Amino acid sequence: MQHPQTASSPALTIGRLAEQAGVGIDTVRYYERAGLLPVPPRRASGYRAYPADSVARLRFIRRAKELGFTLTEIGELLELSGRGDVPEIREAARHKLDLVEHKLAELQRVRDGLQQLIAACPGHGPAEHCPILRALSDESEARA
Repeated sequence: MQHPQTASSPALTIGRLAEQAGVGIDTVRYYERAGLLPVPPRRASGYRAYPADSVARLRFIRRAKELGFTLTEIGELLELSGRGDVPEIREAARHKLDLVEHKLAELQRVRDGLQQLIAACPGHGPAEHCPILRALSDESEARA
């Protein structure tokens, strides 16, 4: 039995959907299992028949992943977008930005520490005199 589709939005095979959304077929299946993409009806042949709007949904998921959102967060964004809850969508993006800024600060701290260790190391001599190894082995420094 064929599922009804309008002439302007024919059902897509998983391969066509993946191609149009710019993801792999396994990614489509993964997002289905994760609940981010509704499980589509099947044709009489047993093949999935994805609605055309699945392309936009997959692109949304892909872009959100590129911005660092987790699958759980993406699910929440999809739910909020379905409700048209713009203030909560903005708050979710603000929260993600705060997390990114915190990670950046941590990475800058790590970078600064590594730069100091590298600057202190002459790059030659016995390993027991290496300031990098001493700093990594020093118990009192590790707790500070």
